[in-house]
Amino acid sequence: MSDVRDPERDQPLPVPGRLPVQAILVAAIRERAEHGRRKYGTVLQTDNGRDALTDAWEEALDLVTYLTQMRLERGDRLPGTDAPSENNR
Repeated sequence: MSDVRDPERDQPLPVPGRLPVQAILVAAIRERAEHGRRKYGTVLQTDNGRDALTDAWEEALDLVTYLTQMRLERGDRLPGTDAPSENNR
């Protein structure tokens, strides 16, 4: 079964870019593991006494908050941006 593109909704196919995203991501993960080793004396491990789902949920909320900030700062129109209330400024 082939993937059928909808030109009305889909983004265009990607063109060759400049940077290797996966290689950069792997390097960032390695750097983050080393940061954890320096800060906590170990890399992240299972059964470490923390609730990984809660940690991930909180990190995801932070991520979406930063992504929203970035989109607003670049002028993207998002739901709720037409008339912000005084409490949300």
